[in-house]
Amino acid sequence: MDWDDVRYFLALARTGSVRAAGSALSVSHSTVARRVEALEERLAVRLFDRSRDGYTLTGAGQQMVPRAERVEAEIATLERELLGQDERLEGPVSLTCCDNYVADIVLQDLRPFVAQHAGIELRFTTDSRSFDLSRREADIALRTLPRGQQPPEHLIGKRLVPMTVATYTADRSVDRWVAYSDRKAHLLLANGTAYADWPSWGAFSCLELMERAVESGLGIAMLPTYVGDRSDRLRRMPHADPRHVADLWLVSHVDLRDNARLRATRARISAALGARIDLFEGRCADATGGPENAPRSQDEPPVP
Repeated sequence: MDWDDVRYFLALARTGSVRAAGSALSVSHSTVARRVEALEERLAVRLFDRSRDGYTLTGAGQQMVPRAERVEAEIATLERELLGQDERLEGPVSLTCCDNYVADIVLQDLRPFVAQHAGIELRFTTDSRSFDLSRREADIALRTLPRGQQPPEHLIGKRLVPMTVATYTADRSVDRWVAYSDRKAHLLLANGTAYADWPSWGAFSCLELMERAVESGLGIAMLPTYVGDRSDRLRRMPHADPRHVADLWLVSHVDLRDNARLRATRARISAALGARIDLFEGRCADATGGPENAPRSQDEPPVP
């Protein structure tokens, strides 16, 4: 049995859609459909039932999943162990980041690094989900974790910088919040501020939309200081209530600890973000002064 056929089978089993499986594997949906059909023909068994709602595992398909996952785990372990011994400063580095703002900062600082090491090729993705580093969905991940939480034991991790939030506005005549779609997270952030009694308006699904809503004068919001303090259009509220809600971690699989290019990339990212710690702590030069704007620690969830 071809290992690639197993990969296609597992991707389709997990997503139930040839388009979603194709996106996960970076191939066309027709390739997924064709490879799965070829696998069924070779095995002489139907693995999926097809319908307008997508692909559903048959009994035989369900029986195949745990065995296929064991093969997947063994292949991933072999790849990690071999990659971990690579001492060359060249080759691809797959990097995932929690949001586009952190990615922008990292890219600015990685430019001289990749110029120095021309053989290293970055493959960069921004996504809020936790990529499975055991299956090598990424080699290195920048993850936001709530204060006090650490990465799983099978990962090597380094806490880089705190994630501090504060209250921002573009128009101080507006006296309402613009809200995150995750209303629980929004209330936990807003309730600890001097403006907790102000009404909430709207529902915005991501950090980028929230920043634009506040910049458009639609209301105030708690934003990470690395977002709000870098914006030319935003200013902190008189009582900005900065607080440390989470930490940014750099994580990688333990099997990849000694890979030369990954080790060098991790070191460069760590140094780059460490040099920006004032921005992440909310102590940038143009922040509003006063004791009410000194960052404070508080156990709360990270910004959605």
